[in-house]
Amino acid sequence: MAETLFQKIINVHKVGETRDEIALKVDQTLTQDATGTMAYLEFEAIGLDRVRTELSVSYVDHNTLQTGFENADDHRFLQDMAFKYGVYFSRPGNGICHQVHLERFGIPGKVLLGSDSHTPTAGGMGMLAIGVGGLDVASAMAGMPFYMPRPKVVNVILKGRLSPWVSAKDIILELLRRLTVKGGVGKVFEYTGDGLEHLSVPERATICNMGAELGLTTSIFPSDDVTRDFLKAQGRDDKWRELAPDPGAAYDHTIEVDLEELEPLVACPHSPDNVVPIRELEGRPVDQVIIGSCTNSSLKDLLTVASVLKNKKIHPDVSLAIAPGSRQVLLMLALSGGLADIISSGARLLETACGPCIGMGQAPKTGGVSVRTFNRNFKGRSGTPSAEVYLASPEVAAACAIQGVFADPRDMGEYPSVQLPGKFTIDDSMIIPPATSGDSVEVTRGPNIKPIPTGKPVEDAIEVEALIKLGDNITTDDIMPAGAKILSLRSNIPEISKYVFGGLDHAFHERATVARSGCVVAGNNYGQGSSREHAALAPMYLGIKAVLALSFARIHRSNLINFGIIPVLIDRETYDHLNQGMRLRMENIISGMRHGLFRLVDIDTGKELKAWIQLSEREANILASGGLLNFVRSKVKVQ
Repeated sequence: MAETLFQKIINVHKVGETRDEIALKVDQTLTQDATGTMAYLEFEAIGLDRVRTELSVSYVDHNTLQTGFENADDHRFLQDMAFKYGVYFSRPGNGICHQVHLERFGIPGKVLLGSDSHTPTAGGMGMLAIGVGGLDVASAMAGMPFYMPRPKVVNVILKGRLSPWVSAKDIILELLRRLTVKGGVGKVFEYTGDGLEHLSVPERATICNMGAELGLTTSIFPSDDVTRDFLKAQGRDDKWRELAPDPGAAYDHTIEVDLEELEPLVACPHSPDNVVPIRELEGRPVDQVIIGSCTNSSLKDLLTVASVLKNKKIHPDVSLAIAPGSRQVLLMLALSGGLADIISSGARLLETACGPCIGMGQAPKTGGVSVRTFNRNFKGRSGTPSAEVYLASPEVAAACAIQGVFADPRDMGEYPSVQLPGKFTIDDSMIIPPATSGDSVEVTRGPNIKPIPTGKPVEDAIEVEALIKLGDNITTDDIMPAGAKILSLRSNIPEISKYVFGGLDHAFHERATVARSGCVVAGNNYGQGSSREHAALAPMYLGIKAVLALSFARIHRSNLINFGIIPVLIDRETYDHLNQGMRLRMENIISGMRHGLFRLVDIDTGKELKAWIQLSEREANILASGGLLNFVRSKVKVQ
């Protein structure tokens, strides 16, 4: 029977399955420092002396702004933990996890689990790469399988070739325009078509990276001659293998994109799916342009930008900042002369890190208009709540920086032809391998690193207060804000919990502290965006027992279960009835976790409300254990 590429990788890695889930052996894991400190505390709590994966890598790329001791302490802790437990450590300054992993560690056909929602970037080289919460990664490092809800597999056929000044970013923006941020939930996108031969691995990675904004489980491209050329240039051609779907493979759905018909696109505030052609925005003033992030910071991206900026100056009203994706990109940009062209234009050079993408510096001015090559433009994520953030390709961003207004790059003349080198400059000196034995390694712990709060087994009946009522598409940024002021508290749950829903309701922490037992009410797609498990862990610490929502984003739903919070589904009538401050009683919860139905009652009126719990048997067992950490610990001891 003809198989899709997704099916081929699944068949090799499948170690079990149920009607709802597929259990996969995990080959590789990655963490970054915003999620990694907690992930390694969780792995330590499991009790093993070594990771059980083929490869695990700990990256430092998020919390690199050191305005106090907290981030530096976390970095030292992560380096010691990696050295002790068999994990490679990518030092601060070596680059963004997804860019570096693509360059130095990715292998076609392998399964990669990462505690970052943009882990699917590695699908650009034929990996099955999935973003999850940190506790899921800790579990995988302990040798436990990853349980993936069965997705629908969609064939995205790319036809033809992109026109000059149109880029891979415009492909994924077009898909977001068509499908919205909820259009990929429960799906895997598998790319095929004759258009693939004209897309380099970094371009494919851009598409896979921002597929996370569609809500996809992951995206994947074949491993072909383009992939082989990339790996050969990285000195890793021995890792290449050809991988492609069989002719005639059946898919659940098919989408066609004619690349020749695409034009430069822009995602307007405040959602990645609010997409319009650049021509609709032309002439509007721009205050800031930033080029970088894990989406568009590859050597190809920045060589293109350097060619556009060569012998030009940025507009005097614009601040242009550029963040290369890795040390390799920065070095090769310098050796090519492209870095000199960028600096001569008046651009500001930032660290090879995530930086402004997570609100870590470069916040726009009050009410400022910022054009960024990033993947998210949620309100307030930039650090300035009143700012308007637009998402665009490096070509569009460079044109805006020069003109000082939204500008169509197609008006800039001949498109610069950029070819990736046949050989990249290789220097892995900032990647520290683990110790042969970790027995004698001492781990340094700063005062901001606190023990992990653990959940308690779910009770059969509870009374809770509805502490907040929210609308649709609430992001993990809304639940647990990022930014320089808060990210440094990632290893201190009591402190970071003070900021839960801080951007939406400053009184939430105090209200939750007084109530001691509460729930959250929300609309559709609750928890979209980042994989940050703190958006579940901190609410659990505050006594949140359940989230009642019309629907959930995949990663956040898993994180809720992992930390003992019940994801309860409600219908529109129940949603409309519920209000902040209501007292609710949940009964027959244990049975409901197994069979779906339980009782939800408005205590004041006695009205019974429609609600149900939709869990796999494994998820029900996790909640019954008080969370994934307790569940895994019991399993590892049995082994």
